[in-house]
Amino acid sequence: MTDGETGRAFRLAYVPGVTPAKWVNVWTERMPAVPITLLAVPAAEVVALLRDGGADAGFVRLPVDRDGLSVIPLYMETTVVVVPKDHTVAAADEVDVADLTDEDVFHPLDDTIEWTARPGLPAFTRPATTGEAVELVAAGSGLLLVPQSLARLHHRRDLTYRPVRDASQSQVALAWPTDATTDLVEDFIGVVRGRTVNSSRGRAAAPAEKPAQRQARKPAQNGSARRAVPASRKGKGKRPR
Repeated sequence: MTDGETGRAFRLAYVPGVTPAKWVNVWTERMPAVPITLLAVPAAEVVALLRDGGADAGFVRLPVDRDGLSVIPLYMETTVVVVPKDHTVAAADEVDVADLTDEDVFHPLDDTIEWTARPGLPAFTRPATTGEAVELVAAGSGLLLVPQSLARLHHRRDLTYRPVRDASQSQVALAWPTDATTDLVEDFIGVVRGRTVNSSRGRAAAPAEKPAQRQARKPAQNGSARRAVPASRKGKGKRPR
């Protein structure tokens, strides 16, 4: 840690549905002198926040505009359909996209909500957020395709969800401004990638020994370890031929 980083907080943004607790816990144990500040940010705003320097790094949901950002994809998310509990879809353990062709479906599109309606149906108020779409589903005005983490986040007792086998999946990633790849960012990358404190890529790792140092530490070979035999004793004890 450099002097300029001492005492400052590491600012970590995350989009709805992402739970950063496991990484934060590791950071807190490993970097007690650097507090971590969590910033819950709408998915539509996280990239701008990173580019403006409002956070050191952030968990984003791909795809995002990667211009000026470094991105490490982390894990895929299961896509589910959110339905009322009394809907026919709720009777199945999982469904296909084809099972939803006769339904009015909301689905995220670049962090907005797009409505796919059956031909001939009049449009109604388009929800601006996942929360508003969930309200419409509860009112019987459509179904919602979202990552499972968002379905859990917006859980309601009158709604349920089912995995959609062949739906496209989203991916969660760690992103940060490429030009602001600080030592603290490198430390957090190590945490996310599961590196240990003494990892060869961690800043706390012990420096590797040079060949000359390793040679100096080797025990003396048998020949060089023998004590010199005085000339007066050479040949003593040998039988005469």
